[in-house]
Amino acid sequence: MALTVKGDPIDRDIAVALASDLSPAARSATLAEFAREALAEAESENAAALGAVPPYDTFVDGSEGKSEDQVSPDGVIVYQFRLIGDVLTFIDEQLIAASPVKSGRYQRSHTLYADGTETDPGNPAPASEYVFLNLQPYARKIERGMSPAAPEGVYEGVAQLASGRFGNIAKVSYAFRSPAGGAVVDWAGTASARRLASHHRRIAHPQDWLANQPAIVVTAY
Repeated sequence: MALTVKGDPIDRDIAVALASDLSPAARSATLAEFAREALAEAESENAAALGAVPPYDTFVDGSEGKSEDQVSPDGVIVYQFRLIGDVLTFIDEQLIAASPVKSGRYQRSHTLYADGTETDPGNPAPASEYVFLNLQPYARKIERGMSPAAPEGVYEGVAQLASGRFGNIAKVSYAFRSPAGGAVVDWAGTASARRLASHHRRIAHPQDWLANQPAIVVTAY
């Protein structure tokens, strides 16, 4: 008999040995009880590590949504935590992989913000909204397909890929956002950037428009 509690960063495989003299019903009941105890422990550990208990899916003998009490005497119970960290790591990896590489600045400039504060994609701070964007001023040109190495752009395609893969965990959308700092913000304050903005007289906030970058916005359900 086996119980698996799955999650990241709390990943555990727990083997449960039950006495051979128990009846099938008693073995199922014992396994269900142990599973619930292990789940409570995993929830506590996740809460300590992440600041909150993430949602999870329950699989009993391979079927989703069944009660632990329905486990067979020699069955398997799986709790699979749905963690936003998996989504963010995937997006970060895909942005790097899809980046055109010349000097490497663009590839190194993908930045993640957690509720407006820069954070590490590998160990993100708890937040209600996460935003990936690139700090280089030419990111919009790349997104318009002006780089032969990325004729379809980068951010919109990665957003679609992540949404298709993790749409049951989080809302992933393509948007435009302004970073708090970086090369694009410095550029937006230059005379050449202001001249560019002057050609668009209907823009209410020229510097914000100049700094707007392709972004991937992630919010957990």
